[in-house]
Amino acid sequence: MEAVNIIALSMGAAWASGINLYATIFMLGYMGTTGNIVLPDELQLLTDPMVMAAAGFMYCVEFFADKIPGVDSGWDTMHTFIRIPAGAMLAAGAVGDVSPAVELTAALLGGTLAAGSHATKAGSRLLINTSPEPVTNWAASISEDLLVIAGLWTALHHPVLFLIALVVFVVLMIWLLPRLWRLLKAIFQKVGAWLGLTKPTESNPVEPIPTETTPPVKKIEHDPH
Repeated sequence: MEAVNIIALSMGAAWASGINLYATIFMLGYMGTTGNIVLPDELQLLTDPMVMAAAGFMYCVEFFADKIPGVDSGWDTMHTFIRIPAGAMLAAGAVGDVSPAVELTAALLGGTLAAGSHATKAGSRLLINTSPEPVTNWAASISEDLLVIAGLWTALHHPVLFLIALVVFVVLMIWLLPRLWRLLKAIFQKVGAWLGLTKPTESNPVEPIPTETTPPVKKIEHDPH
């Protein structure tokens, strides 16, 4: 079962990083510090107080930024260049002292998985932001935080169950992402056409703004008699 534990930790860290990187690092570091899990030597750095303090601080910043409509999408866009490579690094470090080929394989799979979970989160948030009310953002953000904590705990204590759930998540992600992209593309085209930045398409026509016109003057013919 040791191989299953390693795979679950590696892929679990990568998957969680795509959703909330700082919560992932802090939770792994905390559990390693308290002796709840034994981290590989390559991930022992996460238990350093300085690393945990930085991760905890950034999680607090993200906690508030992730709940403001518009700000959350900007935050996700910026973290595209942070979550994905960090997920690949955590996945490679979680496999421990193995051959370079195994580490590279773990990094490639972990980076891809982090990219997928990140894209799913970011795309869903863009759709949620089409609604002006902030309640949905709060509910989505808190649900994501709880999902990361529950997912990592399951990966560490019930690796087989986590891997089954991860396969289900990947299948749903493959089904969902193209649909998210089409919806977002339609929204961007409609907004762009409304602002005059793009040409309206047949599927998203822009109705012309009615203007007042002067009615034609009717010519009155005079009867000569």
